Amino acid sequence: MKKNNMRSIYTIFVFVALAAFDNIIIGLFPPLFSSIAKDLKVPIAALGIVSAINILVTAVSSILWGYAAGKYNRKRLIMFGTIIWSVSVFFTSRSNNYLELLISQICTGIGLGCIASIGFSVLTDFIPYKYRGMILSLWGMSQGLGGILGALMASLIGATVSWRKPFEIVSIIGLLLIFLYIFIKEPTLGASDPELQNLIKQGSEYSYNIHLSEVKGIIAKRSNMLLLLQGFFMNITTGSLIWLPTLYISKIQSQGYDNKTAIIAAGYLYAVLQLGGLSSAFFGYLGDLVQRKSYKGRALITSFFVFITMPLYIAMFAIPMNKLSLDNSSTYAILLSIIKQIFINPWMIAIFILALLASAAQSSNTPNWLALITDVNLPEHRGAAFSIANLANSLGRTIGNVGVGYILALVSIFKVEPNNYIITLIIFQVFLVPSALCYFKMANTNAHDINKVKETLTKRSNLASK
Repeated sequence: MKKNNMRSIYTIFVFVALAAFDNIIIGLFPPLFSSIAKDLKVPIAALGIVSAINILVTAVSSILWGYAAGKYNRKRLIMFGTIIWSVSVFFTSRSNNYLELLISQICTGIGLGCIASIGFSVLTDFIPYKYRGMILSLWGMSQGLGGILGALMASLIGATVSWRKPFEIVSIIGLLLIFLYIFIKEPTLGASDPELQNLIKQGSEYSYNIHLSEVKGIIAKRSNMLLLLQGFFMNITTGSLIWLPTLYISKIQSQGYDNKTAIIAAGYLYAVLQLGGLSSAFFGYLGDLVQRKSYKGRALITSFFVFITMPLYIAMFAIPMNKLSLDNSSTYAILLSIIKQIFINPWMIAIFILALLASAAQSSNTPNWLALITDVNLPEHRGAAFSIANLANSLGRTIGNVGVGYILALVSIFKVEPNNYIITLIIFQVFLVPSALCYFKMANTNAHDINKVKETLTKRSNLASK
């Protein structure tokens, strides 16, 4: 029994770590836009399109991976998907022109689609029901840390060695992950649901599989539809935040620093100013607490935090980095300078506090969104439901990513840097309003859909026990 528990913990650890990689690859791009554009002789906006297409392909492919996860061995699927994205990332590092870069990133997206859908499906079968929000927050937090790690790799390695080197490193690590999968445990479908515990203890299995005819019903479910819309609007805003390093570069350059110093410092700032995201576990735990009292609780509390994210980010964007003093003698010296400025420069202190609060409030979304989509769907439907909703998320993120480029071009007619970036990013914060409203509306549908899932599982368990 102890051996099984250790293997379960090991499996959770591997999938939580794996969740970081799609965001590492996404996070690598923005700080390296200028370097890649210069090397491949293409406009910077064209690289925003590559990043957006990668996000979109990842989401579309995750639907197929999610459907397969409800029918086939998930361990083998995740190994196959990892080989695809690892090899494709390596070919990205060898791209000599825009077309090669685009094709490599499309193939990368096909492989990366397995991480989110299959990882989510596996974790929801391992995590005890009453801790869903808190433990799923680790999965979501890992994704956020992946984005930060990607930005740091781009700044420290890409800016000082070559833009190709970070992609080589990630591809090698990806191939090494395949060996870790050998020891993971394939979980029993529905093992975390209280209604199925007696069935599983008796040595029986929950043998229901997803059928293609059920996909329409999954999409039409009220809670799923609201989660889908909420994620779409939320990710238009979060997709625009991929441009934060570019905003920081512009602000730093406006203080008289060269491009190389600005890229390195912006990478550090992007990591430091997203530290509030580490509070995700707290918000997942808070969601678990309120959900035990009422099935409306998780949606209502998340609605509040999503809404207050907007004014916090708007204020942070607007504050200039006046009197910024950086020692650019080395990358290490730049890091120390950034940390020092956060303590002694009042402008940087204000930016840090607002960014900390904004990223913390934003982090409440992921664990509670994941917990809700788990609660309102049957075990065999969860991978597909997540993948479909994740497609909406990625469409939103793509619109946010690409949309910034178009709106920025329009705003730049009237405003110069960094004000053009500030105004553009502020515009994209507006989408947090409908996102918060979707959660508010969802509070009224959750109780019905959650109770329906519990009733179905209880009936199936009793039927199988006879």
